[in-house]
Amino acid sequence: MIDKVAWLHLHQGQVLSTRSRGKDRYYLPGGKREPGETDAQTLVREIEEELTVALDPASLAYAGTFEAPAHGHPAGVRVRMTCYWAPRYTGTVQPAAEIAEVAWLTYRHRPQVSAVDQSIFDWLHDQHLLAE
Repeated sequence: MIDKVAWLHLHQGQVLSTRSRGKDRYYLPGGKREPGETDAQTLVREIEEELTVALDPASLAYAGTFEAPAHGHPAGVRVRMTCYWAPRYTGTVQPAAEIAEVAWLTYRHRPQVSAVDQSIFDWLHDQHLLAE
């Protein structure tokens, strides 16, 4: 099981997504925890590394946990994505580190995201948060 934490950041019915260099799918911003890190520590570190913004840890709110087969891994490998809202942050979102592209996606982009993100897109769409 791959354990990841992700930032759900929506604006006008679109969700912020990223594409890493050499990858063919979009992923919600975030990443894997380092030993001993909490969800909040992981998310704050990963978002600063990937998008050059500092999330306000006090604004973090649990959104949900989703599981699916891990994209680009052997059969049987799964990913568990724990998602958080974090409406307060400082800085300007821009790609950094391994991130090649930042994009605002809607539900029509669902085929272009990883399996776990597809589950999250379904949930956001069912909640009337993600536009067609």
